[in-house]
Amino acid sequence: MREHKTSSLGMLMIGMAALFLAGFLLLTVFGAQSFRSTAFGRGGNMDSRALSAYLVTAAKSGDHERAITVRRDAAAGDVLVLADGESGYALHVFCADGMLMEDYAPIDAPLSAERAQRIAATQRFEIVDCGGLLEIFTDDGRVLIGVRSERGES
Repeated sequence: MREHKTSSLGMLMIGMAALFLAGFLLLTVFGAQSFRSTAFGRGGNMDSRALSAYLVTAAKSGDHERAITVRRDAAAGDVLVLADGESGYALHVFCADGMLMEDYAPIDAPLSAERAQRIAATQRFEIVDCGGLLEIFTDDGRVLIGVRSERGES
């Protein structure tokens, strides 16, 4: 009779160990899925903020008197023109073929998607000039840029 009690107690211990092991494996699987979905969402947020950060940084880096202008192009639509001081050159930021592009060329040069660098994918690039405030719309949202050069500050 003693052997029977030991055998049932051993089976109970093995059953509890298996139950804990199964619970641990389930927690590991659900945790990995949760981490994967969180990391994927974080990557999307970083991509959308990268485009906004690029636009703000590009505008702020060239924000001196009469340096930032917005022009309309028949093919590209809105073009953000960031003049490079007295050199006669400017950074042109525009949208072509679903990509935001930048082209460093003479200020009045026609836009060229072939020589321009690709920045990010976006179908929408609209600029509203509110007199000292640029409101830029892309697929990733809206960016507001306070332009000091409107007031002649450096």
